[in-house]
Amino acid sequence: MNRATNSREVSLRERAKRVIPAGMYGHQSVARLPEGYPQFFERSEGCRLWDSDGNELIDYMCAYGPNLLGYHHPAVEAAAAAQQGKGDAMTGPSDVMVDYAERLVDTIGHADWAVFTKNGSDSTSACIQVARAHTGKHKILIAEGSYHGASFWSTPRPSGVPDDDRRHLVRFQYNNIESLEQAVAEVADDFSGILVTPYRHDAMVDNAAVDVAFAHRCRELADRHDAVLIVDDVRAGFRMARDCSWAGIGVEPDLSAWGKVLANGYPISAHLGNERVRPAAESMFITGSYWFAAVPMAAGLAVLNVMDEVDVVAHVEGLGTQLRDGLAEQANRHGFDLHQTGPVQMPQILFADDPERKTGDAWCLECLKRGIYLHPWHNMFLSLAHTEADIAQTLDVTDAAFASIRR
Repeated sequence: MNRATNSREVSLRERAKRVIPAGMYGHQSVARLPEGYPQFFERSEGCRLWDSDGNELIDYMCAYGPNLLGYHHPAVEAAAAAQQGKGDAMTGPSDVMVDYAERLVDTIGHADWAVFTKNGSDSTSACIQVARAHTGKHKILIAEGSYHGASFWSTPRPSGVPDDDRRHLVRFQYNNIESLEQAVAEVADDFSGILVTPYRHDAMVDNAAVDVAFAHRCRELADRHDAVLIVDDVRAGFRMARDCSWAGIGVEPDLSAWGKVLANGYPISAHLGNERVRPAAESMFITGSYWFAAVPMAAGLAVLNVMDEVDVVAHVEGLGTQLRDGLAEQANRHGFDLHQTGPVQMPQILFADDPERKTGDAWCLECLKRGIYLHPWHNMFLSLAHTEADIAQTLDVTDAAFASIRR
């Protein structure tokens, strides 16, 4: 992989440092990745990326989740282009907004209404506002270490954020019913809601499926105290289920936050709610200049149409199982203790006894050199565009990478 001092990647980084704080920011920055990871990309297609120096990579990040169907899916691109010819951000919304809201409400079991925004942070923040408007209370319970976006109240790096912006957050341990009950007791008469991810998908640690009893206890405690249960489905939505991710375990939230996969890379997010909290949503004023843009909504409708024709969840789950099984066999054969956690379609891959991630970094770099983009500490994503041939090619590379770092 070309990382010569005269490469385009090096030039772009030098130019970026002059005009962009730290050269890049947010989760798209590669500052915390091993040296050698590309910061800039030239193009994408299906499940592949080409970096700024032209190196081809099979991508297991899917733009950190948005590309459910693969980059440039033809049906999505055609729908977006057709709507672009009519109008996008206009003085008022297109009728496609109503079409899209109806389809989402028909698709998501707990939902009776939809509000569209742009980013996952918009969605989770709006859900908290709805909960507080509904209850007239303040305290929101969230799991220790959970990620819900980068608003003032949620950013994992609170530089410049006053303590007051977080003083109504109360933490509990994910999947720990006793800890959850203690948090509820702590908030006493100021309990507004519980915000929880469908499974524990914290970065840099083993991920964990939700304990069904814990999920049901979240619902019971919210009901007992007239609080609001919110499922943050921004990351997992439509990869775990063709519904809210907790629908399969019999727990319906009052609100769910969505983003990433909704429009296969076109910028849109949403929060969906039931009739119980509709008056609260109607009482609020939230808006954004681009929240009503029609092109992402047309793309979102196209995603739902594809999901009507193809079982996307089964596809990514099947390929994820093949990848996980193959990696487990290889790790065992090469003498590594590999921790593969989280849903197979959103794998988290870490090495045991690797607190500084040196082994994981080295392995991922060896894969990167051979054309496979894996992340050393963040959960990854599979898409409809990945194929069995891609998994086979990936496993050939990972086998070689295990052998290389063992040497």
